[in-house]
Amino acid sequence: MAELTAGNMEWKKIVVKYAKPDLRQALWQTATSVIPYFILFYLALRSVEISLWLTVPLCILAAGFMTRTFIIFHDCGHGSFFKSQKANDWVGILTGLVTFTAYHNWKHAHAIHHATAGDLDRRGVGDVYTMTLSEFQRRPGTSRWDTQ
Repeated sequence: MAELTAGNMEWKKIVVKYAKPDLRQALWQTATSVIPYFILFYLALRSVEISLWLTVPLCILAAGFMTRTFIIFHDCGHGSFFKSQKANDWVGILTGLVTFTAYHNWKHAHAIHHATAGDLDRRGVGDVYTMTLSEFQRRPGTSRWDTQ
């Protein structure tokens, strides 16, 4: 396989089929994320009565499926999971309930994050706190490692 570099157009041919929403895939990914999450969550709740050694692995598996559900939520927030914005919003709201995240509020904050990420003059929303070298050097001792 050809090396996947920016200078090589081969990678574009490989990823082009993933550049547009696919209803069948979106529905499949939603079903295979949300349904197993609820099943595992239920089993984890019931397993507490049996053994914590059974509960912990079930919770880890459930967390994996919740992460998959959050990825769907995220893609809906970008308007890229379905062709329809209405479908993105509805699935975003429902997956937001599963992941305990308010969809419209998160969608707005995340858009600001994308608009300002890496811009040191507009820091603050959804950022990993970053200092310039001079800001870092001006801070005394351990406060250099503070995140604000």
